[in-house]
Amino acid sequence: MAILSKPNVPQFTVDVYQNEYLPDGGREVNAVVTVTSTGGGTTGGHPMPGSPAAGGQAAANAGVVIMVDCSGSMEYPPTKMRNARDATAAAIDTLRDGTAFAVVAGTHVAREVYPANGGLAVAGPATREQAKQALRRLSAGGGTAIGTWLRLADRLLSTGDSAIRHGILLTDGRNEHEKPEELQSALDACAGRFTCDARGVGTDWEVKELTGIASALLGSVDIVADPAGLAADFQAMMENAMGKEVADVALRLWTPLGSEIAFVKQVAPTVEDLTARRTEAGPRAGDYPTGSWGDESRDYHVCVRVPGAQLGQEMLAARVSLVLPQPDGGTQVLAQGLVRAVWTDDMAMSTRINPQVAHYTGQAELAQVIQQGLEARKSGDMDGATAKLGRAVQLASASGNEDTAKLLAKVVDVVDAASGTVRLKARVAEADEMTLDTRSTKTVRVKK
Repeated sequence: MAILSKPNVPQFTVDVYQNEYLPDGGREVNAVVTVTSTGGGTTGGHPMPGSPAAGGQAAANAGVVIMVDCSGSMEYPPTKMRNARDATAAAIDTLRDGTAFAVVAGTHVAREVYPANGGLAVAGPATREQAKQALRRLSAGGGTAIGTWLRLADRLLSTGDSAIRHGILLTDGRNEHEKPEELQSALDACAGRFTCDARGVGTDWEVKELTGIASALLGSVDIVADPAGLAADFQAMMENAMGKEVADVALRLWTPLGSEIAFVKQVAPTVEDLTARRTEAGPRAGDYPTGSWGDESRDYHVCVRVPGAQLGQEMLAARVSLVLPQPDGGTQVLAQGLVRAVWTDDMAMSTRINPQVAHYTGQAELAQVIQQGLEARKSGDMDGATAKLGRAVQLASASGNEDTAKLLAKVVDVVDAASGTVRLKARVAEADEMTLDTRSTKTVRVKK
């Protein structure tokens, strides 16, 4: 039941899907928690900049920093840098009036290109035009040290009082001019301070590097194999960022004495394991970060270990709450749901697998076997790659994940999808392999 009713802020609801019946001696309770926010902004459907309806509370409450790779490799071919400039201009045009923003040029150092005053500009007709003028002066040269770009974005976003803080990061290469631990240190420093969408252009960047950045900063990641597609992608990313209405929402799980959380995973729209990100929130309660929300719905798989109980006994296994931090240090509860456990000797009831839980268990396995299969292929283990990617084809087919099935078909020849019988293709375009790897965690919802 949602209890948030402030204007311009989404209403949150929590729905719990589970089979609460456990067999004698059963200790593990699984549930899929669907969180839906409605009635705030309409993601992707905002008024155009400059229109009478543009601006408003949400826009004034948002800050965005666009980080553009300007390393030497962006000049090969020369159209790449031109496409990056055009894409950034398209993103700037999508900013709503009142949004605070800045543009950073990233090489082995980070430099603020606009407004170049150590802070953020406020989006309006004049500042948009000034920013696009500054973009025309961008040129390629130097190395790549993404940690420095993220730290500068964090400093710039912290100069304003925006509740929604967002970064967009574009790179075409590997992070070769700082040590992995330096990038990790930057991610640790920025986590929870702003969200960040990451895009790799071309095929010379490292998938694990960018997925690690997006994961740490609760954003999306994707490949833009052809630089000509950057403008449309940047515009869509910015529209999505403009749709966020409330930030720093956490999934709070309370368990009774003797129970513990085994894992928490976001399972739609992408698979993201949140288990290790728990922060304690009072006796037997922990918070898991979910980032910023607009009008959208996400699914989470929660697994709880409960103490053994007698047949016929019933207990509350966990209480799920959506909470929002308040200026006074407290939290506001946005919505709640309950995970239950009931012990029974009815085999039909205790062995029934909830459809949502079964579906997302398969989707999580699908992401895992794709990554394992591609890793085996790279290391020359063709039998292992065939087995893992065959299992991926089987899972994608069974769950109706057509987008992933199409990507898999570019890497393997599918003999029989239902049984997972495949042959590895002798030649695979690097962009196709990287696209499958990058998008492996994208899931499909359960067909209701």
